Amino acid sequence: MARVKMLLVEDDRAIAELVTYHFKREDYEVRHTPDGEEALMLAKEAAPDIVLLDWMVEGISGIEVCRRLRRMPETANVPIIMLTARGEEEDRVRGLETGADDYVTKPFSPRELVARVGAVLRRVRPALAGEALSYADIEMDTVGHKVRRGGEFIPLGPTEFRLLKHFLEHPGHVFSRERLLDSVWGHDSDIESRTVDVHIRRLRKAINKDNKPDIIRTVRSAGYALDSGN
Repeated sequence: MARVKMLLVEDDRAIAELVTYHFKREDYEVRHTPDGEEALMLAKEAAPDIVLLDWMVEGISGIEVCRRLRRMPETANVPIIMLTARGEEEDRVRGLETGADDYVTKPFSPRELVARVGAVLRRVRPALAGEALSYADIEMDTVGHKVRRGGEFIPLGPTEFRLLKHFLEHPGHVFSRERLLDSVWGHDSDIESRTVDVHIRRLRKAINKDNKPDIIRTVRSAGYALDSGN
């Protein structure tokens, strides 16, 4: 799964370092700036997946940054969480009405902040909260049950979808037919192990059409793996 790209707009160095540390530990890609104007430029250059935005930052205010982010086509749908010491109800309402998706007041628990960000991502952009898988040029939406390769939609049957999902969750790992039967068909399945070969062939035919490189590697006497060879 692709890393979540976060834009952190915070002018308190200690808080910025604390937040960056905790989110990088959760495998987020964090870009930080203390300046509102620079935040808008960074967001325009490469739209983040989520914005953590302090109200009081250098340059233009956080609330104005929020307003402009909502007006920019690149970031109109990017979730924004206000992170600020201004905890009065009027300020919270103003922030939410301006376009923020959530509001966290200082001081805060880093663990709670990570959980709040995860909750917003699940609500607003579920594909970034663990419901999308990708490897090489293959992308899978596990909620919508859709698969694309190189941006092109790939129709798959239910079994081939489950098989590809298992490979995408464990890229590079070699699985025997028996392991695949247990993981994809279930422990109680009475399907013969050679049936796996049939579905592997179907999956290959679907995802490798138009002479695309075969990224399902056959490992002699061992099984199969998702491997681009890079």
